Amino acid sequence: MSIPTPTPEDKFSFGLWTVAYAGRDPFGEPTREPMDPIYALENLARLGAYGVNFHDDDLIPFGSDDSDRAKIIERWKQGLSDTGLVVTTATTNLFSHPLFKDGGFTSNDRDVRRFAIRKVMRNIDLAAELGAKVYVCWGGREGAESGAAKDVTSALDRYREAFNLLGEFVHDRGYDLKFAIEPKPNEPRGDILLPTIGHALAFIDTLDRSENVGVNPEIGHEEMAGLNAAHGYAQALWHGKLFHIDLNGQSGPRYDQDFRFGAGNARGAFWLVDTILAGGYDGPVHFDFKTPRTEDDKGVWAAAAGNMTNYLILRDKVKAFRADPEVQAALEVAKLPELATPTLNEGETWADLEKAELRDPEALTEWAPGFEHLDQLALEYLYGVRG
Repeated sequence: MSIPTPTPEDKFSFGLWTVAYAGRDPFGEPTREPMDPIYALENLARLGAYGVNFHDDDLIPFGSDDSDRAKIIERWKQGLSDTGLVVTTATTNLFSHPLFKDGGFTSNDRDVRRFAIRKVMRNIDLAAELGAKVYVCWGGREGAESGAAKDVTSALDRYREAFNLLGEFVHDRGYDLKFAIEPKPNEPRGDILLPTIGHALAFIDTLDRSENVGVNPEIGHEEMAGLNAAHGYAQALWHGKLFHIDLNGQSGPRYDQDFRFGAGNARGAFWLVDTILAGGYDGPVHFDFKTPRTEDDKGVWAAAAGNMTNYLILRDKVKAFRADPEVQAALEVAKLPELATPTLNEGETWADLEKAELRDPEALTEWAPGFEHLDQLALEYLYGVRG
């Protein structure tokens, strides 16, 4: 098969922090030079990307005065205009500066919490000005390493307080902007609050303006918790809460590897794309990856392009798998279409079910769903011997 070419119509987006990652890790200094944000825009546009997003500190160095800030923003706007890229989402860095060592919204220090909320408000103003529709919230420092260090109940109260306040801020400003919480189980904190999609969905249900808050799940983060990422995305879709997605690669429950999408758990990536297509998600397809520190600048853009290429390859494979008559026949044998039929008849109650004549249990055991054959067909598409 030919290698597909990405276009802006595919809605692929990247964060500044992804392509500009210089290769620093806990054990080594950077292996690449700092990247000019405009250079990043130019190369993403060249590769066929649609959009870009950023933390406030990715674009405007922490502590910049108003004059420097204004100049940086104007240059950024010009870069967006010149390249045709759009700002799909934005977010706030509440994890890099030492003042956030115990978190932002849930820091034990009240003054830190107040500073964090103000920092987010200022960047929301910029996000709205640039046309972003989603504001991602990753609480990487919201957590603890030891049991006595954090009163989790009070921390969740403060977390909710922050989201309620920011929800009012967006409403009162009249911004067309939604929030998306990004869960992660650990790293950099030993245990992070709202560690999975399920935790985030339950938390969102307690908010004053819960209709304006959803989730931004990341494949690597769900797999770090030993979970099936596709199932998590499917549940977020079921709740109507999949406001944004982060795609990358991960090899099991270890540290956050941030491989390019399709590397790592390729089988999981296949079903993730299947879930996105089946669920009707039509927002930006965002890649949250980091190029390994072994690579130079050329390697950065090869990795960036690889994310898009791998998604398009898997998208084609998923579509071909679903259209295959043999697959459709196997789905009938597995009774997948029957799962969409309500268990009770229209108007039937538990009392009717209690009196209903049911099929003999021994007869029911004779059904052979053929799941292995169905899964093998999917693997043959993934391995490239079908389609």
